Amino acid sequence: MFELRVTPGGNRPIYRQIIDQVRQAVATGELAVGDALPSVRQLAEELVLNHNTVAKAYAELVREGVLDSRHGRGVFVAKRRRVYSAGERKRRLDQALNVFLSEALTLDYTPQQIEEAVTNWLDQMTTSKAKDSEVD
Repeated sequence: MFELRVTPGGNRPIYRQIIDQVRQAVATGELAVGDALPSVRQLAEELVLNHNTVAKAYAELVREGVLDSRHGRGVFVAKRRRVYSAGERKRRLDQALNVFLSEALTLDYTPQQIEEAVTNWLDQMTTSKAKDSEVD
């Protein structure tokens, strides 16, 4: 079962923590298309947050096409669809890579170690998705 955890007072706003964790769970297959997420009120109560914080995160995920909000029924993982143009997708990838690689290089990882870590992570994610689809 997918469980969100937030760190109040951390270096990332709480709504961003929610967005990042939901995105990762969808990317790794921990959350599958059609899976229901807790309601805004329910998640806010569980995490002891203002409901506007959860609503902001969910709204962003809906706007990005990660979640689908069905009035009166709840919030669900959406079927993946292209929301951004090819240029915007490339810009976002470059931005994410810049942050990731800058951090990795600052931590004194070599390019070879970074490549190996990314390859291992992708292999694990692909294996996890394959196992999940066998169960379905």
